Amino acid sequence: MQQPARDDIVLTLPPNVPQVRFNRFTRWVGRTILRLGGWRMVGAFPDIPRAVLIGAPHSSNWDGVWGFAAKAAMGLDVKVLGKDSLFRVPLLGGLLRSLGVIPVNRSAAHGVIEQAAAMIRAQEHFWFGLAPEGTRKVVERWKAGFWKIAKAADVPVVPAYFHYPDKIIGIGEAFQLGDDMDADMRRIRDWYKPWQGKHHGTT
Repeated sequence: MQQPARDDIVLTLPPNVPQVRFNRFTRWVGRTILRLGGWRMVGAFPDIPRAVLIGAPHSSNWDGVWGFAAKAAMGLDVKVLGKDSLFRVPLLGGLLRSLGVIPVNRSAAHGVIEQAAAMIRAQEHFWFGLAPEGTRKVVERWKAGFWKIAKAADVPVVPAYFHYPDKIIGIGEAFQLGDDMDADMRRIRDWYKPWQGKHHGTT
């Protein structure tokens, strides 16, 4: 398995990937969290301006800690959805926005999938992230929301994985989607089979 040098614990983002101009302190905090946890990154980000980024296996709240640390360390600007009610809590809304969380109205008539797809289509550079399992529990079948969002927005799916035995966060090549959702889902899940989460095995 490919291993980066010890001083190179995060990846360099190509120019078309959305980036946040974090200050040096924020990047240092992200790198420090990863280094103290023993985590590093492998692979390469595809140089594309719009995509749906998925992360699996998702088996622990720690996934969010390492994921946000990596995001901060690289300056990656990837958005995730949160309930709009959370943004009405004093101070919490500002914190969530600073972490790349954007509010979504789950009761809206046009639905969460269309809201997310519309956000992607409206921007020249926009990466949207989510966990395809939709829960930290072992699931037999992934939720298809990520496929539907990517298909509606006409963007590829970029896979990221957590491999706890080696403490690696990896990035794979982008999946171009076809018209057969079930076939695409099987293809992507097969790609994830080698990677192991914290509390259970492969996806």
